[in-house]
Amino acid sequence: MIVTLDRDADPARVRAELTGLGLWTEVYRSDDGGTHLRVLEHSRAVGTDELLRIDGVRSVSAPSPRYPRVDALSDRVEIAGVAVGRGCPPVLMAGPCSVEDEDRIDRLAARVAAAGARFLRGGAFKPRTSPHEFQGIGRRALRWLRDAADRHGLAVVTEALSERTVDEVAEFADLIQIGSRNMHNGALLRAAGASGRPVLVKRGMAATLDEWLGAAEYCLEAGAPAVIFCERGIRGFDRETRNLLDLASVALLAYVRRLPVIVDPSHALGRRDLVAPLARAALAAGAHGLLVEVHDAPDTARSDGAQALDPDDLSALLPDPALPAAADRSP
Repeated sequence: MIVTLDRDADPARVRAELTGLGLWTEVYRSDDGGTHLRVLEHSRAVGTDELLRIDGVRSVSAPSPRYPRVDALSDRVEIAGVAVGRGCPPVLMAGPCSVEDEDRIDRLAARVAAAGARFLRGGAFKPRTSPHEFQGIGRRALRWLRDAADRHGLAVVTEALSERTVDEVAEFADLIQIGSRNMHNGALLRAAGASGRPVLVKRGMAATLDEWLGAAEYCLEAGAPAVIFCERGIRGFDRETRNLLDLASVALLAYVRRLPVIVDPSHALGRRDLVAPLARAALAAGAHGLLVEVHDAPDTARSDGAQALDPDDLSALLPDPALPAAADRSP
């Protein structure tokens, strides 16, 4: 963004006012003698109209938005009657990593609903690091997931693994999840958006914030009615922490861009004993909800048992409903 000053303006005074608004600038002069202020990276987002009201500012030149559909998103969305975003109570999405059998997903749905969850999560199609690991049950699991959610008053979020599975997932899900491994898969993002369902975009393991926003733009450009962002940790250099949970990006999305964002604390460290502190930190950073893995017999779970909570532990993750969410206390 370039702020052009009047000929008789005092650059130091204008810069001081901009700094007070959270904008860092550098001065440069054009060949015609005009004085301009270049707004630097990491400055606060301030509207053009607000800048034009500053005495001494002649004009403001802002670049065309890189992701116009993301910029136009509301700060809250409603999915299957559940509001997610600014001004809403934190939303809990919970369930097993994989849908293993019909009876178990029904039992877990009853327990997560009793703990305050609004969405039932569970994988019917599972992307695994090794092709020899459990890959999910497929369409039958989608039906079990939908039936269990309906019996217990929950919405459904589940992953579409490929373009081929999008239509099947859209038939049963209220919210289509794009997994971390697929965040860069443009064809899948377009297919998910074209399904007409809202899309939950998990951040890629090594994705920048810009790339994450770009993935959402793909979904919206293809027709998705809404997008929710999900931070689940990015690849760092320290093996002890498995993934690096980037709460700075959560705060940027919640406070600066005013976008619906949730956090998956289960995948960040892969240890159930640390899910609760990470969940509390995520909500304090401005997250509008949590996506958490649970299992009633995690030691025998067919995938990700080490990070699965007992459903009885879920209610401790959410703050007192009488207190405002962190993102509601932002300036």
